[in-house]
Amino acid sequence: MDTKPYRKFVIVGGGTSGWIAAATLIQALKGRVGEVELIESDEIGTVGVGEATIPPIQFLNGLLGIDEYDFVRKTQATFKLGIQFRNWGRLGHEYFHPFGVYGEPIDGVSFHHYWLRLRANGEGGSLDSYALSTVAAKAGKFAAPPKDLPPGVPGLGYAYHFDAGLYARYLRDYAETRGVKRTEGKIAKVEQRPEDGFVSGLVLADGRRIEGDFFIDCSGFRGLLIEEALEAGFEDWSHWLPCDRALAVPCENAYPLTPYTRSTAREAGWQWRIPLQHRTGNGYVYCSDFISDDEAAGTLLANLDGKALADPRPLRFKAGRRRKAWSKNVVALGLAGGFMEPLESTSIHLVQTGAMRLLALLPLSGYDPAAEQEYNRLTQIEYEQIRDFIILHYCATERDDTPLWNYCRTMAIPDSLAHKIELFRSRAPSPAGWRCSWGRGSSRATTTGWPMCHPMTRPPPRSGRSARPTPIWSRACRRTTPSSPPPARPTPSPPEGRKRMTTLSKSVAGLNCTIIVGCVQPSRGLPARRREEDAVRRLHHRAAFFPRTATRGGARMS
Repeated sequence: MDTKPYRKFVIVGGGTSGWIAAATLIQALKGRVGEVELIESDEIGTVGVGEATIPPIQFLNGLLGIDEYDFVRKTQATFKLGIQFRNWGRLGHEYFHPFGVYGEPIDGVSFHHYWLRLRANGEGGSLDSYALSTVAAKAGKFAAPPKDLPPGVPGLGYAYHFDAGLYARYLRDYAETRGVKRTEGKIAKVEQRPEDGFVSGLVLADGRRIEGDFFIDCSGFRGLLIEEALEAGFEDWSHWLPCDRALAVPCENAYPLTPYTRSTAREAGWQWRIPLQHRTGNGYVYCSDFISDDEAAGTLLANLDGKALADPRPLRFKAGRRRKAWSKNVVALGLAGGFMEPLESTSIHLVQTGAMRLLALLPLSGYDPAAEQEYNRLTQIEYEQIRDFIILHYCATERDDTPLWNYCRTMAIPDSLAHKIELFRSRAPSPAGWRCSWGRGSSRATTTGWPMCHPMTRPPPRSGRSARPTPIWSRACRRTTPSSPPPARPTPSPPEGRKRMTTLSKSVAGLNCTIIVGCVQPSRGLPARRREEDAVRRLHHRAAFFPRTATRGGARMS
């Protein structure tokens, strides 16, 4: 066992993953504990398509002390309020995954429970109406949320789109300024100690030898250290996530810019659209079993907003993760640690959380098997949670118009996902495993985005099965049928004396809104039906907002 204190940290590979690792490590060590060296070669390209993020990136920027305006300017970034999904549930179907929450809890009960009960009665409108980020995104507006929002007023959750190459350059400047040493060169050999297999050094193609105590593998799909040297193993998830190739191409912008990513389901996969200040990033993620590369390129180029600025760049991958992200004195980050298609913009996020986890568990006094075990346990949990969330987008579809979608609709799914779907159908909670990265509104956006996952339809979980389920109405909605929904009825006004309502008119995050923050007080000792009606009324009178205008008070993305 290695008991030598760690004083030299070597990062293999640059790009976004390598420079996030370098920036966070040098910021945490502050030059007092050890030195950090990064080895990369300009001759080796990076994937560089992780251009969309999720809100936790603000934590990383805050940790590094990055000024948001400087960051946005130098990376050609735009603001992102969520993701728009088209044709996923069925052709012509659309829903929006916002960053932020839907309403506010009422009497300790999550807001969406009240909305679901209203929907069962033919009322309540669209869930999108209760999410500030969705309303702002559809209006094409964004403004940095003020820090002095009154209690009960919803905030505006957001992330960024940016040029991945410029972002890596930005972090490189940050890290080198603070003492990270960059070494240019290709690695020809990995040296390991014969007694225990720990990595001891790296030999470059020109003969230089780089020694280190702890190594971070950011070498991409190859996994130079974690796999080729230490043989950590790979867990293949391609039977659940069959897409194995992608084509990426930039194009000219189409104005006005939209403050969200767009994901459009295609014949054999899906297409992303990411608006930046100077161009739009596009890509087609697809399964090579169901479409040729030329056909995929044709589909991608035929669905661009503007003129293509380059030829489509091909990528090949396999969905899955390393069985051990930390092995001996090596930790793998980014593509070296695993890959899942960027459907929910998790690529950069996984690098960030991996780096944060390493900082929390890194034993500076030497190798600690307990820290290695805990790192691997937490990494496995996070990867599997994200895996299940992405699989949900595929398996919950009603589409059977192409071989890919028919396969995804009928495929067996992980037991963990089957449990979450069944739990949502029966009780409509927000599965805890989906809240960790996106916030508590994200699983609600996805699970209510498809009829298949709505709690009004409750087929059994499909773990290990291939038959298409038959919808069954839940107990709460047995009085309705899919072919004859109940007619909408007006909500009765609350009796005088039991109504307490406060109306606050304010410009919130660039939108002129009237925000209702009061509620109808329930009456004690009422029959069950009366208490239910009170709960329905409270949905209308609390934690809801009604946009008056979207033409003033906000900043348009341009």
